[in-house]
Parts: sequence; C-alpha cells; structure tokens
Amino acid sequence: MAIIGLGFAKQNLHLFSLKKSQLLLLKLIAIILAALLFCEFLIYYVVIAQCNWPEVKATVHDGEKERLQPVLKAMFLADTHLLGEIRGHWLDKLRREWQMETAFQTALWLLQPEVVFILGDIFDEGKWSSSQAWADDVERFHRIFRHPRHVQLKVVAGNHDIGFHYQMDTYKVKRFEKVFNPERLFTWKGINFVMVNSVALEGDGCRICSKAEAELTGISHKLNCSREEQPDSLCVQGKQLPASAPILLQHFPLYRRSDAGCSGEDAAPPGERDLPFQERYDVLSREASQKLLWWLQPRLVLSGHTHSACEVLHGANTLEISVPSFSWRNRNNPSFIMGSVTATEYALSKCYLPLEHKVLATYTGAAVFLVTLILVHLELLPSPFHFGWNLLRKSKRK
Repeated sequence: MAIIGLGFAKQNLHLFSLKKSQLLLLKLIAIILAALLFCEFLIYYVVIAQCNWPEVKATVHDGEKERLQPVLKAMFLADTHLLGEIRGHWLDKLRREWQMETAFQTALWLLQPEVVFILGDIFDEGKWSSSQAWADDVERFHRIFRHPRHVQLKVVAGNHDIGFHYQMDTYKVKRFEKVFNPERLFTWKGINFVMVNSVALEGDGCRICSKAEAELTGISHKLNCSREEQPDSLCVQGKQLPASAPILLQHFPLYRRSDAGCSGEDAAPPGERDLPFQERYDVLSREASQKLLWWLQPRLVLSGHTHSACEVLHGANTLEISVPSFSWRNRNNPSFIMGSVTATEYALSKCYLPLEHKVLATYTGAAVFLVTLILVHLELLPSPFHFGWNLLRKSKRK
C-alpha cells in the first residue's frame, strides 16, 4: 500500500508540475501578445486620437452679407526616407516602415483628411537607385501610404528623390514625375497650392532649372490675374484661378541663417541650432527665396528637409513652417501638421506620433517581467507574493 501511495504522490506531483509549466507558458504568451498589441497597434490609436482639427474662421463679409467658405482638411508630412537596398538593413526597414504605415493608416481612419501633402524625400536612395530598386521602393511606398479614392495624395520632390542639383538629371526627374505626376498648381475649394521642385531652383540656368522657373513665372501670371478686379485681355484668355493667395509647398526651406530662432520640443537640438545653413544645400539661396516670395506672394509656406520643426516669418506676414520628419529613423518624436484651410484663412495644429523611446521602454518592461516570471518558476528567485507575505509576517511579530 505504501508503494502504491508513493506512486500516486509522484503522479500528482508530476501533474502539478506540468500544470504549473502550462500556466507559465500561457502567462508568457499573454504578456508577449499584450505587449505586441499595445506597442504595434493600440498606442497609435491612443496617441493620434488626441489630435483634433484646428478651428478656422469660415465666414467672410461679402458686401453687407456674411458668406460661409468651404473648409479643406489637409495633412502635411515630410521626409519619410523609405530605405533602399544599399543602406537599408531589413530589420531597420521593417521597424521604421511598420511605424509609418500604422501611423499613416491610423491617422487616415481617425482624422479623415481630404488631402495629404508629402514635402519631399519620400525615398532615401532615389538619387542613385537602379531601375529595379526604384520599382521596389515605389511598390513599398504605395503599400505604406495607400489611401481611399476620395483622399488625394500630393507629393513634391526632395533631394533624396532626384538628387541634389549636381546629381539631378532629366531621367531621374521624369522617373519621379511618372510615378507621382506632381502638379505645380493645385486648386481645391477655392484654395491655391503651388508645389515647387526646390532642387531645381539653383539659379545657374541649367535646362531643368530654366524649365522650373518658366513654370513658376507662368503660375505667377495666373495668380496675378486672379487678384485683378478687371483682368486684361491676356488674363481673360486662360482659366481664371480663385482670388486666393497661394500656399507654397516645397522641400527646401526658404533662406534663413540657421535654426537659432527655432524653439519647441521638436526643434533642432540646442547644439545644432546655431550652426549656419549652407545656401542651396540646407536652404534655398537668398535670390531663389526672394523670387518665390515676389512671384507667388504666398500667405503660408510649408517645407521639410531639416527633419526638425521651425517657424520663420518672412517679411511682414509670410509664415513658413518647417515640418519635422515623419519617421522614427530621423526623430524620436515624429509628427505631422493638420491644417484647416479656407480661401482666405488657415489654422494649423501639430499631431505627434508615439515616441520611440516609450515603445522601447514598454518592450523592456515586458521583457523584465517575463524573465522574472521564469526565474520564479525555476525557483531561482523568490515569488514576490511570498516575499511580501514574509515581510508582513515579520512586521506583525515585531
């Protein structure tokens, strides 16, 4: 009988140990799935759901009456830098592109913009990628930034898409334009947007530069005609634009000495703000900037390239917003701009994406918890419950 009883005891002990192991496995799986679900999906909804479209004055006085203007909801983002085959490690690609895809799709679903503008440097290696690599990068872009038909997606070229001036050529420009079909002048709801290939504003008379300047002078003429109450015969010949000062969109910022006047949590780091900018490399030249402001007379300028935020006032009342990078690869705190725009007014607000270091901290915390559970199961670490209970008992005895 003693032998039979010992056998039953061993069997029960084995079953208990097996159940304990299964329970541990279930706990580990639950923690891993919870961490993945939160860090890869839920956190984007939690963070982006806090963003709201800014309110804009939509009424204007038309004689003695007030007239309601349509409001356009526009998203502005920049510098996605989709990695290529040369400098892009597969893990880096997977992590950064998943972040941008999830953030973009979440923003589309929660915020319902009508148009999205990407201000250049869509790709990281477009300036030197082969035909096959370019096709692969374009396919990934269309997957990541897919959008419903009622949402328009507009793109301007950046130096990483077609190269700096000395790298740019007709083949790269046409390759880019074939995919994105960029419009230099885009009008919707009575609002004029001018989208500039700022890489071509070198001012040295190159063929691509001359063509870009000719396009801009043509747009300038159309805008000037829209401002005239009694347009002349040359203006009447073409289609009349809405009488709305344009919003200028480009990759390079207009000329400024540095980011010394910039502030905010997503501005350039303090040690970099005083570094002088190089014309035609970090910013447009003085001459090109003055031409754009004089030709187009924009009411607002949005640019990218620096990967950091900045607000600059050109002249008396032309505000320029530098839009930070949309990718974790360039910033710990990427963001985009939300704009409520009418023909005469605009209001802007910034929407931040999840912070990369917080996501990594969450994964680290989950990993520490997993290791603790395993060590407790292997009895290499006392159970926190028993440890706390013993402390409580000792305190009561005292």
